Amino acid sequence: MHIANLFADAAPPADGERFEALLTHKNLVVERIVSSSRIQPTLYTQPQDEWVALLQGEAELEVAGETVTLRAGDHLFLPAGTPHTVRKVAEGSVWLAVHLH
Repeated sequence: MHIANLFADAAPPADGERFEALLTHKNLVVERIVSSSRIQPTLYTQPQDEWVALLQGEAELEVAGETVTLRAGDHLFLPAGTPHTVRKVAEGSVWLAVHLH
């Protein structure tokens, strides 16, 4: 048995975001994302469903053309094929993303 902490080693990268797979099992991937405030907005349109929770920080996303603001504790379901972009994010924001393939 391995116990880990979502906030351990969570220093943000100098630029962009760091993606770390925490669990991969059958059609499920759980990852932690740690964000720098210096990101390059990237459009994602993924083939899998994704549920994302912002554990720490704040973020502004564009989801299917709509602006969405997330604060610590907020979560969002993104069905497969939904275009989304992180526009702004607070330094050191920590996310938990669950991908259902």
